[in-house]
Amino acid sequence: MLLFDGGKSRMRTVAEQEQPDLLLVDGMCCDPNELTMVEHVTTHHPRTAVVLLCASHTPEFLLNSMRAGVREVLPSPATASALEAAIDRVAAKLAGAQGQSTGKVLALVPCKGGSGATFLATNLAFQLSEHSSVLLIDLNLQFGDALAFVSDEKPNSTLADVARDIGRLDASFLAASAVAITPNFRLLAAPEDPSNAMEVKPEHIDAILNLAVLQYDFVLLDMARTLDTLSIRALDRAHRIYPVLQAGLPDLRNAAKLLGVFKSLGYAPDKIELIVNRFEKSSEIGSKEVRRSLGGIAQRTIPDSPKEVAAAINRGAPLAQISRANPIVKSLAEMASALAPRDEESPSFFHRLFGRA
Repeated sequence: MLLFDGGKSRMRTVAEQEQPDLLLVDGMCCDPNELTMVEHVTTHHPRTAVVLLCASHTPEFLLNSMRAGVREVLPSPATASALEAAIDRVAAKLAGAQGQSTGKVLALVPCKGGSGATFLATNLAFQLSEHSSVLLIDLNLQFGDALAFVSDEKPNSTLADVARDIGRLDASFLAASAVAITPNFRLLAAPEDPSNAMEVKPEHIDAILNLAVLQYDFVLLDMARTLDTLSIRALDRAHRIYPVLQAGLPDLRNAAKLLGVFKSLGYAPDKIELIVNRFEKSSEIGSKEVRRSLGGIAQRTIPDSPKEVAAAINRGAPLAQISRANPIVKSLAEMASALAPRDEESPSFFHRLFGRA
């Protein structure tokens, strides 16, 4: 372990030069503006766990600290037992992230109603969960029904409930709030009552994603068609955005508008990949026409299979559970394979933390 003078003013420098597993910062107690320095570290160095030591603090400061990505806030001076317990908790939370940096956030956005974005999001999540841990968050806050595509369960908690109790947010609370579809696939449902959508704020999404990427290999966002502050905040966090469209003129027009918005937001072209859903080779508008209309954005096609898709939706089950040989299942399996990270061995958290001592 290494000690540095200068405290909070040196956080960025220490994080960049030393890339520590754990950063203990003393003397940051009440000023929420100082937390921007912490947020820079947690955003740019997600593998570094930040623990603050404070002589006194307010409940509001605790909440803002969590939103900035802080793992623990301890009294200052901290006892040896308190520090040891905090390190144990940090180690437990990071255990699922060994061998990787953070989980990938993937956002699927419908270009038009009926594009099939929710079906693709839920079924891609299921395919990814066969080899990775996955959390799907239904961000269609007023009319989201992603859960019904893969389960007939009713959620005990929804995204609105998590937002309402955001002060309790930790790995176990997040997992308990989501419905377990498979051992590796959980789904955080949209509010049951559309009026509760107003309870979910952009800062809640930040806090949830800050935690989720440390707990899951993939975090999928099933987006609504609306572009507002909350959805843009979520899209900002996405590693990859998938506008979902069908090969028709209304979809192409909406996709062009959406791509224009993404360009104005400063999203790099390689952050976006079009998904042309329900694609038929005999269609009047083919892949070349889509590319000509929307530019050089990467695209992939998902074939049409209306009867099997309808059967899966009506049963509330992933299509792969009904027909492994279905061409859509094969296409999503290829997509999942391309997205899945390589398995790499990594030393344990305690070995990395104390091995340099």
